[in-house]
Amino acid sequence: MKKEPLKNNVNDYVIRVFDSPLEVDANAWNDLLALQNPAGTLNPFMRHEYLAAMHASGSASPETGWTPRFVALFAGEKLTAACALYLKVHSYGEYVFDWAWANAYQQHGLPYYPKAVVAPPFTPVPGPRLLARDAASRVMLVKALMAWCESEQLSSLHLLFAADEDIAACAKAGLMLRHTIQFHWKNVAPTKFKDFDEFLATLNQEKRKKIRQERRKVAEAGVVFRWSRGGDISAQDWNLFHRCYERTYLEHGNAPYLNRDFFERMAKNMPENWLLFVAERGGVAMACSLIALSSDTAANDGLSTPTENPIKTAYGRYWGALERVDCLHFEACYYQPLQWCIAHGFDSFEGGAQGEHKMARALLPVKTTSAHWLAHPSFADAVERFLEREGQGIANYMEDLERRNPFKPAA
Repeated sequence: MKKEPLKNNVNDYVIRVFDSPLEVDANAWNDLLALQNPAGTLNPFMRHEYLAAMHASGSASPETGWTPRFVALFAGEKLTAACALYLKVHSYGEYVFDWAWANAYQQHGLPYYPKAVVAPPFTPVPGPRLLARDAASRVMLVKALMAWCESEQLSSLHLLFAADEDIAACAKAGLMLRHTIQFHWKNVAPTKFKDFDEFLATLNQEKRKKIRQERRKVAEAGVVFRWSRGGDISAQDWNLFHRCYERTYLEHGNAPYLNRDFFERMAKNMPENWLLFVAERGGVAMACSLIALSSDTAANDGLSTPTENPIKTAYGRYWGALERVDCLHFEACYYQPLQWCIAHGFDSFEGGAQGEHKMARALLPVKTTSAHWLAHPSFADAVERFLEREGQGIANYMEDLERRNPFKPAA
């Protein structure tokens, strides 16, 4: 249920905390989200439909350790800033690892959980976390979050994979910053690639040869691919995808984070944001990869003026297989999506968390940033010192990765 306003400040903001994304007006939320990207694209993982599906399907709910507390700032009746906050009783599904911090708290007899996390569940994709109409509202939201965490006696606050504007607001409010590395592909040649062969021609000989060998292994195994997008993805293929996705998780000894109901809601409420690749052998489907797509702001709200040449991004998200074929994962999760992105004029492909092996597939290192606040002063000091050392290690690692760039040297 919606809680009563927590406080009024001198700027006449009213802060409300909602116990469910379903209590937040979807149009107001998405309108606020649309303001976060002047390039005219909507981050699919912060759409109200995505967050509501996480909750309504039970994938991210109190029963799975994700208790929603959506925090909103209102100026009168106008939504001015908001974020998706979750109370967490574990650190699974976050991809910014703080298990050592939790262990240190436990060793000193202090509770680390529950903690507050601001991020879409199970989604290590950089993007807006503090939806705000202006910089002042964004800073006010950060301060409201810190005050609320203190009032709830939470150990800490964590904003994961946040946008640059969010990081600036967090730094201004005194939060500590932490960096990690992801691997993203850019469609530049210096103009967009005409086809996959032109893309391959930009790589050094070793990487070019390796990719061709890997693709040949899959083809010689008799595997062919087909793709479908949005409303063209059939119910049968959604069912197939979930079978593959679930099987692969279970083979690794884990239950999948997302259930069938979540994907049914994606098919119903956000079909335009999904692209499915299906691998077949002998006419029988045996593997899938599901790619998320950014969408045009104007196409979603029906009101905005379309942005000329909006930035189009694809996101590698989920995959699974019913059979084992050498190099199938690389083909399904990298080469098929990259080939599709080139053919359809997409600007970038983000490969998700971790995975140095992605560099051999021409995804280059990108630094991502999270922001953290710890209530306990001594632990905050210790973590700050740790982050200074870790940050230097990340910088050195980034330099090492850049020296191993898979592309040919510039002429």
